[in-house]
Amino acid sequence: MEEVKKKLKKELEELEQELHFKLPKVIQHAREFGDLSENAEYKAAKERQSMVQARISLLQQRLMEVDSIDVSKLPLDRVAYGTTVVLFDIEKEEKVTYDLVTSEESDPESGKISTASPIGSALIGREEGDEIKVKTPTGLRSFEIVRVTTIHDKQG
Repeated sequence: MEEVKKKLKKELEELEQELHFKLPKVIQHAREFGDLSENAEYKAAKERQSMVQARISLLQQRLMEVDSIDVSKLPLDRVAYGTTVVLFDIEKEEKVTYDLVTSEESDPESGKISTASPIGSALIGREEGDEIKVKTPTGLRSFEIVRVTTIHDKQG
């Protein structure tokens, strides 16, 4: 969780630097070109300023959410954040393993899926032996949960 916080804080610092130091200079420079109604540089800088402000707000909200995760309150026997899940893909007749992580840690290529992804959210609260059907971008998929290793099992 500390890595996620560090990543969010780093991006937040970079954007605040841009918002408070770089963009004001760009906007001031663009104003020097005169008529603001037809000034493309000014419009682009103002749009970027709005985008940066929106992203800062989103990052601040996300940091509060991440800070509020209490690992000690995660379930001991069900799928939640930090769980490694071994699934049997019923259509492909093969096992697949996923680690459930935050969206910032997500890396599907290495088996790390977000708890907010279609498969991740379908797994939350489930336990070994459960079957799930998940609507994914590639179509409906069916899985059986073979093994659940929670964050508590990994720490112990």
